[in-house]
Amino acid sequence: MWALVLLAICCLLSSAILAQDWVKTGTSLGVAKVRLAVPDFKPSTSDPQNDALLKTFNDTLWNDLDVSGVVELVSKSFYPLQVPGQPTEVNFLAWNAPPPDAAMLAFGSLGVAAGKLTVQGWLYDVKNTQSPQVLGKQYSDTSSDAAARIMAHKFADEIIFRLGGGITGIAETQIYFVSDRSGHKEIWAMDYDGSNQHQITHLGSISLSPRVSPDGSRIAFSSLTKTGWEIMMFSLDLNRPVTFPHLGGTNLSPAWSGDGTKLAFSSSRGGEPEIYVSDVSGGNLHRMTTAKGPDVSPVWNRKTNAQIAFVSGRTGLPQIYTMEADGTNQQRMTDQGYAVSPNWAPNGQFLTFAWVRKYGPGEPGASDLYLMDIASKQWVQLTHDGGRNDFPSWSPDGRHIVFQSSRSGKEEIWTMLADGTKVQQLTFTGRNTQPNWSWK
Repeated sequence: MWALVLLAICCLLSSAILAQDWVKTGTSLGVAKVRLAVPDFKPSTSDPQNDALLKTFNDTLWNDLDVSGVVELVSKSFYPLQVPGQPTEVNFLAWNAPPPDAAMLAFGSLGVAAGKLTVQGWLYDVKNTQSPQVLGKQYSDTSSDAAARIMAHKFADEIIFRLGGGITGIAETQIYFVSDRSGHKEIWAMDYDGSNQHQITHLGSISLSPRVSPDGSRIAFSSLTKTGWEIMMFSLDLNRPVTFPHLGGTNLSPAWSGDGTKLAFSSSRGGEPEIYVSDVSGGNLHRMTTAKGPDVSPVWNRKTNAQIAFVSGRTGLPQIYTMEADGTNQQRMTDQGYAVSPNWAPNGQFLTFAWVRKYGPGEPGASDLYLMDIASKQWVQLTHDGGRNDFPSWSPDGRHIVFQSSRSGKEEIWTMLADGTKVQQLTFTGRNTQPNWSWK
């Protein structure tokens, strides 16, 4: 009897490990992480602004690298007492031998002179004493906390690009979301790490489901207007709303195609909510679904532009479906419970979504995030009973997911690596929901 129990436990553990393996492989998280030492940058001038700007730069650089998913940061408690600010100060043996035992070393200096901030940074392969330099960069701008943060983001992305297989980092990306902190549900934006949170729209109504265009120039969203729920368009270049036609009915959850030429959305203009596709000006409108029951929340396969995932209640409780971009070949992907909010990974291989797998009277179940391989329908659970988790959105590097969760007691925005690790809270004021990660 006990042998059978042990065998069952071993099988479960084995399947969980295998599931993590295919997730890590598909999200570029399965490669061996490089041991990277990142000592605090040193001051290069005696300006009194240096201390504050060094703290901003050093904290931002460390966090960017720590959550990147591609490096293993060596604890600063292992660092030698003398840290370099210039290449001539690098003691290779002190860094490449235990206790730091680093493979790579990122170091440099920061200084303010005549109101100008200058950062010099290097990335060294400390196992290669003959030709160690992998990267050398210099950044200059008007002295400010924001400039120090941007320079740290840029240097981090350069490091991640070189150590992460040539995939561009996300430190300079944006996240758009809905917040009620102004008294109304408006569209807001922030840096990927939660800094620089600022309001985009000022409509004084209810705005939902922000979706930024692939080129980062516009946000499509739905908003409650005098004529009902309409698809709205906001130009980030012009910093104002731009026209989008009145379609009739209730219009919700717009989504951009990967090439930026089309929008998919849900509309009840013909009766029940169905999926429609138009060009970005609202013209050339086509209805994609006709089944009985509401069809909502479309999202494109951004890699191929040939498939759309969506939510349908045609069989009762909402489930995730996929179809070709012309509406053909509609297939149900989830097999039970209550599944909503699909989002397609940049590589086109995975869908992530919110799923209450056990739903109904007397059925205990939480809304957790899941990741599914489209070809095999194999899935893995990413969050585990930490409040209600919903509205996942992929980062452009395919290594991270931003989502909404009530695990802190109210709805806030969180991020994690795509395998469910490195969970971080980004928002703390008001209620913040429905995040959408920029495409680049």
